[in-house]
Amino acid sequence: MKKRIFRQFHTLALRAGVAALIAAGLGGCALGPNFKSPEAPATAGNSYTPTPLPQQTASAPGLGGASQQFAFGQEIPAQWWTLFRSPALDQLIRSALEQNPNMAAAEAALRQTQENYNAQAGSLVYPSVNAQLGATRQKTSVATAGAGAGVYNVYNASVNVAYTPDVFGATRRTLEGAQAAVDYQRYQVEATYLTLSANVVTTAIQEASLRAQLKATLEVLEALTRQQGVIEKQFEYGAIPRATLLSQRNQVAQIQSTIAPLEKSLAATRHQLSILAGKLPGEAGIPEFSLETLTLPEQLPVSLPSALVRQRPDIRASEEQLHQASAAIGVATAAQYPQFTLSGSYGSASDTFSKLFDSQTTAWNLAAGIAQPIFNGGALSARRRAAEAAYDVAAAQYRATVLTAFKNVADTLRALDADAAALKSQADAEALAKETLTLAEQQYKLGGISYLVLLDAQRSYQQTHINLVQAQAVRYADTAALFQALGGGWWNRANGVPAATAVSTAAPYGKNQ
Repeated sequence: MKKRIFRQFHTLALRAGVAALIAAGLGGCALGPNFKSPEAPATAGNSYTPTPLPQQTASAPGLGGASQQFAFGQEIPAQWWTLFRSPALDQLIRSALEQNPNMAAAEAALRQTQENYNAQAGSLVYPSVNAQLGATRQKTSVATAGAGAGVYNVYNASVNVAYTPDVFGATRRTLEGAQAAVDYQRYQVEATYLTLSANVVTTAIQEASLRAQLKATLEVLEALTRQQGVIEKQFEYGAIPRATLLSQRNQVAQIQSTIAPLEKSLAATRHQLSILAGKLPGEAGIPEFSLETLTLPEQLPVSLPSALVRQRPDIRASEEQLHQASAAIGVATAAQYPQFTLSGSYGSASDTFSKLFDSQTTAWNLAAGIAQPIFNGGALSARRRAAEAAYDVAAAQYRATVLTAFKNVADTLRALDADAAALKSQADAEALAKETLTLAEQQYKLGGISYLVLLDAQRSYQQTHINLVQAQAVRYADTAALFQALGGGWWNRANGVPAATAVSTAAPYGKNQ
């Protein structure tokens, strides 16, 4: 008996499913604009800057002074940070990408958006099919049922199907917008990936710069301390006035006062590296960085301007917001047209459970409906106009994002050219200041110059030496900024796999309907 009932119930479901599939084929066209990706802005001579850049930058002696060549049109490697040739940096970035909570949050948000899309697709694209099996025990009154009054059981089993054919494309446009939301979040993941990796690189460079500045300051302090020892003895013998000794002590104290802030900044930078790597500041395992452990990339791949809009994650995310706004116009347009509904049920009802699936107890119904908005106070037209205005907002925001992106690249390219020239000048100034200090020290020992002249030479060399270290670090940092401004090379990742582990949902309708 149970097997027989199950077979009958399964037959009901199959028949209802066939009806649902027939109804699903009644879709029509999709109203509203068909979205197309905006064209890349035209640039004069494929250049980011008003005046052409040199083929290569200036060179300077010493660390970070190599000339850099701009390789226009060359592809950016997906793991662009490897160009700095630092295994410790590579390892730290891998750790950050795996453990950083912002990265994990972005990937989780993508999974959430995809599942929301799946939920919408399941409820909008396919007919709803529900099976029902019930039993009721009831009593009817004599006043209403007469001789048939009494207590009896009612058993029923049915399969109900409901479907709204997408005649004017409201469902398609809704899902088109939902898919655009998924793609937007995917590019947000890529933007987080790029920002995180760039932040690790620039923070490591900042640590290297602070470490170099601290080292340079300690070297100057050591030299001044040795000089102070000589002056202390000269004062003991009465060879110099007390004012000279006090000036030297003041100079040493001033240099010492700069060490604590440098150490504070270095510690904060180390803590920031730990946080970027997803670790507590007190945890071990964060490598130390110095400028000597980083190699300045000499070949700088520069994407063509026409390719930038397809490479920057923020531009692609803004484009998907524009796509969402376009789809919303279609939804608002379809709402002004008739809406069709189809429904049906197939089942049986009996007062005896054993006869529930007999042929005499079969019951079914089919229904179709149409609803046409006639008067709503202009609400539907207003919603469409609002959707069109929202599209204009998204279009303006997209253009602003593109303009900012091109500015980022232009600023960074000019900065790299200026950085090289500044480093060359700073290296020359440091060399001259060092030579001047050496000569001043010799002359002072021989009594050829006053202590004030020596003091000026010491101050000059100290400042130029620290400026040189800062200029070296700026070249490294701006090089990393260029890779970030150009999009980071994510599109060159193996097989084009996105940063997120989530797999793209296949939309039942094409992206551009």
